[in-house]
Order: sequence, then C-alpha cells, then structure tokens
Amino acid sequence: MSSSSSSSSMDYPPPGTALVEELDQKLLIQLRDGRKIIGVLRSFDQFANMVLEHAVERIIVGSLYSDIPLGIYLLRGENLVLMGQVDPGREVPPGLQQVSEAEIRTAIKAEKEEARLKGTMRARMDFLDLD
Repeated sequence: MSSSSSSSSMDYPPPGTALVEELDQKLLIQLRDGRKIIGVLRSFDQFANMVLEHAVERIIVGSLYSDIPLGIYLLRGENLVLMGQVDPGREVPPGLQQVSEAEIRTAIKAEKEEARLKGTMRARMDFLDLD
C-alpha cells in the first residue's frame, strides 16, 4: 500500500514548486482585471506571487495592439487567472498591427465612447422591447 501512495505523490509536484519549470521562461499571464502581462519569470513563492523581468502590458483593441513597458514587475498570485509560455516564433499575434502607446490609448478612448453611445441609444429605445 505504501508503494501506491508514494507513486501517486510523484504525480504532483511538492507544494510551492509547481512553477519551477517556468523559471526563466517568457510567460503570458492574464490577471483578474483582464490585463495581460508578458515577462520572464525570475522568482516565485508558495502563494504564486511572481517577479517578472522585462515585463510589458499587452493591450489589444480591435486589430491593434501595443506593449507598454513595465520593467521589473511584482505580481500577486491571487490576481493570476491564466498563465502560459510564449512561443518565441509566435510572439506577435497574427492579424494584429502593433501601434504606439499613444495610439492604443486613443483607440481605448474611442472604444469606450462607442460603448457609451450604444448604451445611451439602447436606453432610448427601451420602450421598443427589442429583446
């Protein structure tokens, strides 16, 4: 019985070591607030708090994207939703055009204004019961 329990414990890494294989790898991390951070994992702890080097925030609006430099970035593990290695050959998203930080900020404002206008138009048409 002890041999089967020891073999099943081999299926899972010891607590606090699950991210060892990701050290020094470029990762894409999605946060609870929807932001996407890309950086090289340099350190972590048992709570999945991480230190990323050469970190950038990737902002995507429509077919445009921009990488905003963050430098060294400390990420609290409780904010992490999804994480994966970045394929060096596919680091640039297909079908997206890279733009400057100023251009992506303008695109964000335009997208928010469009959503606001749609909301006010829908509120004005509420009496039509379009659903």
